[in-house]
Amino acid sequence: MAEDFYQVLGVSRNSSEAELKKAYRKLSRENHPDSKPNDKAAAEKFKQVQEAYTVLSDSEKRQKYDRFGHAAFQGGGRSGGAPPFSGGQVDLSDLFGGGGGGGFDFGDLFGGGGGRRAARARKGQDVETTIDVPFTTAAEGGSYSLTINTSGKPEQITARIPAGVDSGSVIRLSGQGHPGMGGGPNGDLMVKIRVAPHPYFRRDGANLLVDVPISLTEAALGAKVDVPTLSEGLVTVTVPAGSASGTRLRLRGKGIINRKTNEPGDLYAILQIVVPKNLDDRSRELLEEFAKLHPEDPREDRW
Repeated sequence: MAEDFYQVLGVSRNSSEAELKKAYRKLSRENHPDSKPNDKAAAEKFKQVQEAYTVLSDSEKRQKYDRFGHAAFQGGGRSGGAPPFSGGQVDLSDLFGGGGGGGFDFGDLFGGGGGRRAARARKGQDVETTIDVPFTTAAEGGSYSLTINTSGKPEQITARIPAGVDSGSVIRLSGQGHPGMGGGPNGDLMVKIRVAPHPYFRRDGANLLVDVPISLTEAALGAKVDVPTLSEGLVTVTVPAGSASGTRLRLRGKGIINRKTNEPGDLYAILQIVVPKNLDDRSRELLEEFAKLHPEDPREDRW
């Protein structure tokens, strides 16, 4: 005998729509095949939860169920007490953010006075996932291997990462979602990108920023220093005499591809003056002499 739908969801018979939905979402997440692959008990519970919620979330079907129980949905040659369910194809867009999938339409099975109509061809449910992509891969493009489970067993696929993607970008992999119904196409896999930080590069749109330490004398007298690039190794740039901390040196075209214009951004080397912490007596004397030669106050016109 089929289990009572209210007991399946763990709610009372006078539960509100909000209470039903809360229980449904919790149980669906806990027992979804993606969460518990190859778990037959969880798969059966998942199936029961979908059956129960399909009926109880529809006010008309719920009234029939409250009055007649499972018998309200028998007929059409069926002798079982519960509505038919194929497993894994319900519309879980409110749980997993998928859209455009449609999934399984239970309305096709319960309409027409309890008779069963043929299921129409429908696209499978879309699936969403998030991956952490290395900074360089996101900037220059590449591939990323990930494991999905949309058909009851783990499967490894490779996603192509376009150059210039940033955190929040979404890549659509057609046909990698849940299987379709009635001969319909598979859903899609929506891969959300989360870019991992780089040890020293930062990103500002299509531009790259990198802090470059320089000495006090290099800043005062000028110098040639090496600056790292993302893909070309070290390049030599000229530090103008009298440079201050925060000065930006622009390296054109050495940033990240702008996906809208397909043109590369720039790399900005941001100078950071490093002052020596431990001075010997002679160095201190020279700096004190320098201070006497240049007594101007750098804050004089600032405040």
